[in-house]
Amino acid sequence: MENLNISTEIQLSGSRIILEAFLQEGVKTVFGYPGGAIIPIYDALYDYKENLKHILVRHEQAAVHAAQGLARVSGEVGVVLATSGPGATNLVTGLADALLDNTPLVCITGQVFEHLLGTDAFQEIDVMNVTSTVTKWNYQVTDANELPEVLAKAFYIAKSGRPGPVLVDVTKNAQLQSVAYKGYSTCNSLRSYKPDPDPSIENIGKAAELINNAEKPFIIAGQGIMLGKAEKEFLQFAEKSGIPVAWTVLGMSAIPTTHPQAVGMVGMHGNYGPNILTNECDVLIAVGMRFDDRVTGRLDQYAKQAKIIHLDIDNAEINKNVKVDVPVLGNCKHTIPLLTERIIKREHHDWHERFKKCHEIESINLIHTELYPEEGEITMGEVIRYLNEMTKGEAVIVTDVGQHQMATCRYSQFKHSRTNVTSGGLGTMGFCLPAAIGASYAETNYPVIAVMGDGGAQMNIQELGTIMQYHPEVKILILNNCYLGMVRQWQELFHEERYSSVDIQSPDFVQVAKGYSISGKKVSDREDLKWALREMLDHKGSFLLEVMTGKEHNVFPMISQGKSVSEIVLNNKA
Repeated sequence: MENLNISTEIQLSGSRIILEAFLQEGVKTVFGYPGGAIIPIYDALYDYKENLKHILVRHEQAAVHAAQGLARVSGEVGVVLATSGPGATNLVTGLADALLDNTPLVCITGQVFEHLLGTDAFQEIDVMNVTSTVTKWNYQVTDANELPEVLAKAFYIAKSGRPGPVLVDVTKNAQLQSVAYKGYSTCNSLRSYKPDPDPSIENIGKAAELINNAEKPFIIAGQGIMLGKAEKEFLQFAEKSGIPVAWTVLGMSAIPTTHPQAVGMVGMHGNYGPNILTNECDVLIAVGMRFDDRVTGRLDQYAKQAKIIHLDIDNAEINKNVKVDVPVLGNCKHTIPLLTERIIKREHHDWHERFKKCHEIESINLIHTELYPEEGEITMGEVIRYLNEMTKGEAVIVTDVGQHQMATCRYSQFKHSRTNVTSGGLGTMGFCLPAAIGASYAETNYPVIAVMGDGGAQMNIQELGTIMQYHPEVKILILNNCYLGMVRQWQELFHEERYSSVDIQSPDFVQVAKGYSISGKKVSDREDLKWALREMLDHKGSFLLEVMTGKEHNVFPMISQGKSVSEIVLNNKA
């Protein structure tokens, strides 16, 4: 059906106005699940099949994660449809995940008729109060005349400034109501909302002076670089400055992992050098990151010797966790070039040597045995090493949450931006499979590989049904250690090996996949691993590969809770 962008009035239902808004905003794919309170929108959707692809997930939480996967890889707004009551409440975990990881979403929930609001009607819930703390903005529509303006505002708020999820709750009468429709105008500004603050030239000058005079400067790249679509500008800044570049979990892929200035990941399970040298640098430049506790460790011992420059679009993040010396407020796509033109070109050879020596220590004591074990059980690291060799860093890798996530983030190689997708701030198990499905609709030419543990795999395993129905090409890699591995690791290290409720039993994943018409294979022996991975990648269509890994392997390095970044350890003997 042709989308309507008209100058004369016609009569349209609220439901059709919603779908017209999607088309005008460039939406191609919608994830959702129908129900009584949203039937009018689904009825209207019947006439939009040629313009809007609807993916019927098996659970509303999965709809949000799928929309996140699409948004994270494409940089566009993900869209979700859900019904009232349990449909709306099932969105909450996904909304919280999207809020903490700054993912732009517009979620439309159906609601009971306006005259039933507040009566405890069937499948009625106060979705405004339920979702107020897990959305960037939410709004309830009871009159279809409001819809064009409200939806334009919703898309603008979701994608502008620091992105996030927006929810619009639409009563059933507003969906059915026929009103005069004059067309749709996108929103580009709102009174009292300034998502892209003007940078302070004075502070940029101060930052440049600190960088130019620094002997041991250090950059930490956050997701804000990709959210601001500033990868090119950041690379120019990094290369002119000559400064070592590390990244947060969500900042990974902002710069190619094999770049000469790339030194690895910071944080609890990050690389040895970037963590300990955080407390040796003289200038720390944080770009689009929020100094999360998993990055900083003990705040009272974090980079106290350094002058700190913080580039961020959100003023609420400045001085929230770490006191900074020079704040650079604004979209980094605009602020980084202003900084680049004011710095002098340098190389910092001696400082880079310090990182190289730290990497040698980590390689000798940990990395080599993780990636190239000569005996014993399969390690997660060697699985990722083979993936790197086969994909050459040109894949979208989606991870769940746990030991496999940290191993994958530590050892994966990424050549291209927006190809690392994981649940960062909320740490949502069950994120991976639906997010990978969504990522497959982002229209990249890269294979989508979903890496998950045996625990997280079972949290949204029903989404194999979505793969069965729509045939997205997702390579599912389950690293099975027969434990809730990260919790078990903590119980081993900090609770005297009192393993409580972490020994999880799993189904025969290959047989489960077969039930959904998905091919699969299970590998337990090292000699079969490489060829099984090759078979998975070469298989036309989705494929599930289960790899049995070491049951009590731990993820190191590790900064224990309450320790500083300088106290990172390479094994559990320290």
